[in-house]
Amino acid sequence: MFSSTVLLSGLVASVLAAPALEPRAGSCTFTDAATAIKNKAGCSTITLNNIVVPAKTTLDLTKLNDGTHVIFQGKTTFGYAEWEGPLISFTGNNLLIEGAAGHSIDCEGKRWWDGKGSNGGKKKPKFFSAHSLKNSNIKNLNVLNTPVQAFSINSVTNLGVYGVHMDNSLGDSLGGHNTDAFDVGSSNGVYISGAVVKNQDDCLAINSGTNITFTGGNCSGGHGLSIGSVGGRSDNTVKTVRILNSSISNSDNGVRIKTVSGATGSVSDVKYDTITLSNIAKYGIVIEQDYENGSPTGTPTAGVPITDVTINKVTGTVKS
Repeated sequence: MFSSTVLLSGLVASVLAAPALEPRAGSCTFTDAATAIKNKAGCSTITLNNIVVPAKTTLDLTKLNDGTHVIFQGKTTFGYAEWEGPLISFTGNNLLIEGAAGHSIDCEGKRWWDGKGSNGGKKKPKFFSAHSLKNSNIKNLNVLNTPVQAFSINSVTNLGVYGVHMDNSLGDSLGGHNTDAFDVGSSNGVYISGAVVKNQDDCLAINSGTNITFTGGNCSGGHGLSIGSVGGRSDNTVKTVRILNSSISNSDNGVRIKTVSGATGSVSDVKYDTITLSNIAKYGIVIEQDYENGSPTGTPTAGVPITDVTINKVTGTVKS
């Protein structure tokens, strides 16, 4: 069910003579997914209060009105099914998507985790599709236990992501795999600030895009802050990336650039600055041009040139 407050504009001089006024979108509170999906177009502010999303259903918040404000309140959960997802999807212009104080979005990923991630076993839904957003912001979401990849950021223009917390630490012992926090592709103007991530894969993976900044992040348990893998997609250009003032701990790698063996594309104008490493298992800094099917081949190729890269003040400890 939902409640709606409708705001009307204008005065009616004559009830008989004047045409009917169209209501402006109002403030809506939804307590079930189906009603939210059905009635989203009638709202300028959407509060999702303790939503339980049925199995094999996307909480579809695409094609929202320009300027819509969406608030996750209470606990959001999802039914179990083996499918590709996503569990949540947004498109739109000038959106503000945020979490209320004390909220959580708990995917209960242990129901899917089997140590294989997206490489086999159970089919696992991706979490959050942020595609084709323009001039929008995502703020203060508290995300728990995604089945596989969390935020897919694709084909966006000017998106800010602030204060997102993703805690998949249960997956360390229960078979979480391929739980990337932020996958960025084919986007221009992405700014991610203050993310706190505990996962089992890349904290950040930029596969393509321009003008991308990641700053003030705290990444633990995964594969580090990565560009790539670049190559083998329809868009294979990464340009003007700034990864700044962040920490990486208890991870396989620190900072990494990886391009696909035998592919084409380009990586240019990249800066890693002031990155603190702690308890890194493999490499503090790794640049590889021989990546294929999830691992190095040992045969680097030059089809994806890497140019104008600055690595400054990357410090800390590596086990190996």
